[in-house]
Amino acid sequence: MKTASREPEVLNIRQYMQQVGQRARQASRKMASAETAAKNAALEAISAAIERSADSLVKANVKDLDAAARAGIDAAQLDRLALDSPRIAAMAQGLRQIAGLPDPVGEISGLNYRPSGIQVGRMRVPLGVIGIIYESRPNVTADAAGLCVKSGNAAILRGGSEALHSNQAIAACIHKGLVEVGLPADAVQVIDTADRAAVGELIRMKEHVDVIVPRGGKSLIERISQEATVPVIKHLHGVCHVYIDDKADLDKAVRVAFNAKTQRYGTCNTMETLLVAQAVADRVLPVLGVMYRDKGVELRGCDATRRILPWANAATDDDWYTEYLAPILSIRVVPGLEEAIEHIARYGSQHTDAIVTEDITCARRFLREVDSSSVMVNASTRFADGFEYGLGAEIGISTDKLHARGPVGLEGLTSQKFIVLGDGHIRK
Repeated sequence: MKTASREPEVLNIRQYMQQVGQRARQASRKMASAETAAKNAALEAISAAIERSADSLVKANVKDLDAAARAGIDAAQLDRLALDSPRIAAMAQGLRQIAGLPDPVGEISGLNYRPSGIQVGRMRVPLGVIGIIYESRPNVTADAAGLCVKSGNAAILRGGSEALHSNQAIAACIHKGLVEVGLPADAVQVIDTADRAAVGELIRMKEHVDVIVPRGGKSLIERISQEATVPVIKHLHGVCHVYIDDKADLDKAVRVAFNAKTQRYGTCNTMETLLVAQAVADRVLPVLGVMYRDKGVELRGCDATRRILPWANAATDDDWYTEYLAPILSIRVVPGLEEAIEHIARYGSQHTDAIVTEDITCARRFLREVDSSSVMVNASTRFADGFEYGLGAEIGISTDKLHARGPVGLEGLTSQKFIVLGDGHIRK
């Protein structure tokens, strides 16, 4: 009986999502041809609408917070869900920052004459329709919309059910801003149902959606990756490493390794495993070990690590694979660079890995052989971020190799097509 009663609802969700997809596809064509000035004006108008609507945004958010509290959501999730005056002001400011970024659309590169006389180059163009699936944080609605508008795409946004009222209130501001400058309101659509079936439809609408970007926990991203028939830009988890080479400046090594773990614990670019060359382990680990202990970081080490740091717990094989997102760190002493690269290849997640060394040959080998989306020399893994890379903002981080890799900003939301310029040329 349950299945029978559910069928009309599922059909309605499918019909609703198809309509959303059709409207997004139509809007994407107008967005692709929108001038930079119009897109920037839209972002400024959306920003102003959010500032004017601050009171109504807070009221909508209170509904979500009350429902979440009744559902037993923990304090950390409630904090991510909350909107207050500073966070609303930050949303508006973030949109203005996106407006100030260079517009990648229409950029022509590599234009060269061929022997035939034609000119061949590439032009950067929007991807089309981007479906973004995310959890908890309502500010993602504004951020994602802003990036898609500036890059000339249409967006279908599906936020977490716990933020439904907040996201709809932000969507109203986005639509006001778009319409005010003559761009289609359907360029950004926020799904207005909490039914999980909507996600299933969105990730399979190949005729209407060009790419899916999941932002959230590992379980969400795993589900999207397994079930989607639309291409997905994603990273599953961040098992990031710092390797302290035997040619490292140990003062630099201590600064980098401490910052990479403790600057923030719950981010995907936080170091989860520290690798140390055997030749310097006795000198660097006692210093770092005390610093981590004083900071409240639990250490899990190999036998060699525990001989140097007796208070460290024994690491298991599972620890080397684990993204803790917490004040926990795995430490392994390795013979040298070769073994460090092998460890990263076996246990890493191709997110971000760093070497600390003064040997340029070792640095170049690490850069060449470590197959991650960001590879660093003498710098903290915490720099793997769109803002720090000069992208201004990011939609997420990709550990895939097609089509974008690393932090995905405006350029990552575009593609390139070949363009040919001739003057009546014909092929002989």
